[in-house]
Amino acid sequence: MNSIENTDRFGKLFLIITSIIVGVGIVMVYSSSYMFSKEVYGTSLHFFSRQILFALIGVGMAYVVAKTKYQFWIKFSFHLNLVVAFLLVLTFIPGLGVVAKGANRWINLGFGSLQPGELAKYTILMMSLFFFENYEKLNLKNRLKYAANIGLVLLLLLLQPDFGTFFICALGMGFTCFISNFNRKYFYIMGVVGTILSSLILVAQPYRVKRLMSFLDPWANPRGSGFQVIQSWIGFANGGFFGKGIGNSLEKLFFLPEAHNDFIFSVIGEEFGFLGVIAFVVLFMAFTHIGFKLALSLNDDIAKKMVMSIIFIIGVQACLNMGVVLGLLPTKGLNLPFVSYGGSSLMSNLIAIGVIFSCVSRQRTMSGQKPFFSQQ
Repeated sequence: MNSIENTDRFGKLFLIITSIIVGVGIVMVYSSSYMFSKEVYGTSLHFFSRQILFALIGVGMAYVVAKTKYQFWIKFSFHLNLVVAFLLVLTFIPGLGVVAKGANRWINLGFGSLQPGELAKYTILMMSLFFFENYEKLNLKNRLKYAANIGLVLLLLLLQPDFGTFFICALGMGFTCFISNFNRKYFYIMGVVGTILSSLILVAQPYRVKRLMSFLDPWANPRGSGFQVIQSWIGFANGGFFGKGIGNSLEKLFFLPEAHNDFIFSVIGEEFGFLGVIAFVVLFMAFTHIGFKLALSLNDDIAKKMVMSIIFIIGVQACLNMGVVLGLLPTKGLNLPFVSYGGSSLMSNLIAIGVIFSCVSRQRTMSGQKPFFSQQ
């Protein structure tokens, strides 16, 4: 089987798997939120209808992005990252920025809110790939410009504070650096320095230390910092092997905070049981495996690395979220990609999927065939 046939086969499989995950997410947003939505907004469809709208807008944006050349997004990643930096600054402006749980992560748009950090994950990813891939070709001035641009966004994320998104961005940068042509000696030095700095940042704030201690022993403060993880465990325990059935979760009835958001995986565990959890994990494993297979089928080296980087960052965030919900990792405030409620996250991730298919279309046009979404 030739390369273009492999790309088409993996592209179709990847699209199907992604669609299934998004579909499951919409169903679970309704299942996990309808009681809370009814109590707060007077209708059980508030979060469900908005998530469908976010998905439709995201799919439309992904289609537009897929029809463009992926080189466009990498070429202008420097400017896009500056736009994201500007949006992050707006979160600190009183009346415009939305403060929730002590963090300035959202911009009030009147009809909704925008979380620029979700966009930052991908602008930093593309910018890092360009920076590390062309490091030797850049003069000192341009190297400093790119480093300052990336550093500005990372600093703003820490000031919000949003350590979870900062951590995902740092991991994404490390991955793009690893797969690029960047000098390995410098890579290892940066890795050591980055690990030390991230550790210092982690323990610099008392609330992060509190989260870490709570992770080690949630029962030390079962009604405080350990409450969310304990309720999550109860949800998984209630689910047993086969689950209580869709819509029958008890933890979502105001016991488990953020049931439709960061801890939606616990509701999946309670309603679908151990079998459902395994099936869901396998689904994300298939997403990652087929995504990397799709990347490796591409002949364009930069497109290959772009797809691998996007798959990596989505896959890592999914693993971190599941680890937090299962109590295997400290709470980081990261949602489950494509599944948790949230327009900024869902649309940003779908746009990233559009970039992937832009890379796939590049493969087809290089082979003298029509782009992926123009097939007859």
